[in-house]
Amino acid sequence: MRSLDIAGTGMQAQQTNVEVISNNIANMTTTGFKRRRAEFQDLIYQNLRRVGSNSSDTGTIVPAGAQVGLGVNTAAIYRIGEQGNLQQTSNSLDVAIQGTGYFQVTLPSGEIAYTRDGTFGLSPDGQIVTADGYVVLPGITIPTNAQSVTINADGEVQVTYAGQTVPATVGQLQIAAFPNEAGLDAQGSNLLLQTAASGNPVTGNPNSPGFGSLMQGYVETSNVNVVTEITNLITAQRAYEMNSKVITACDQMLSTLTNLR
Repeated sequence: MRSLDIAGTGMQAQQTNVEVISNNIANMTTTGFKRRRAEFQDLIYQNLRRVGSNSSDTGTIVPAGAQVGLGVNTAAIYRIGEQGNLQQTSNSLDVAIQGTGYFQVTLPSGEIAYTRDGTFGLSPDGQIVTADGYVVLPGITIPTNAQSVTINADGEVQVTYAGQTVPATVGQLQIAAFPNEAGLDAQGSNLLLQTAASGNPVTGNPNSPGFGSLMQGYVETSNVNVVTEITNLITAQRAYEMNSKVITACDQMLSTLTNLR
């Protein structure tokens, strides 16, 4: 019976759906996390009577035909890039992007990764780095004798020295934007890598046309909406149960056939 396999694909699809939702809920407090959404598509169809075929020698055409679907398949798991809330941290090196863009980070392999997590600190050499110690491009060093650090909305990093009232600029943060943010490859640790699907990054100064602005002393929280995720979880659970009932009904039908005398 086709319905056994069809319902099986439905249960597998809803299992994937629940896994995506559970990952969203697990990361509801992860800085810069973007929620995911599973998308599904129907599988190929078996033609019992092909639509548009001739039904007689006189050229009459079948108007509808008869097709039986063979189930559902996971098409994609999209990353929803809507802005998360900004949370104040009072840490002068924490920076949040308000709008479009990603911070650029140099990995130990030499690759450039991208992140919305602006939880930054200083390396032993005074460079601005991520929580894992990866250098934030373009590699800005804060002098050891600096009294305070200011990062303005345009990404300029300025420091104030003892006895001076005018701050000195020590670097300029740049952010990157992509034609297709959903095409970035998630690596964990709040890092993303460029792919052929994402397109090539376009870099620029924050607060310039096409790029978001920076807010010092803030971080971007996860954009997960708990109410929405719980609602989606209930919907997925009910869909899973309905597919399991189809399998139960098919089993009862097969049992009836095998018990015929």
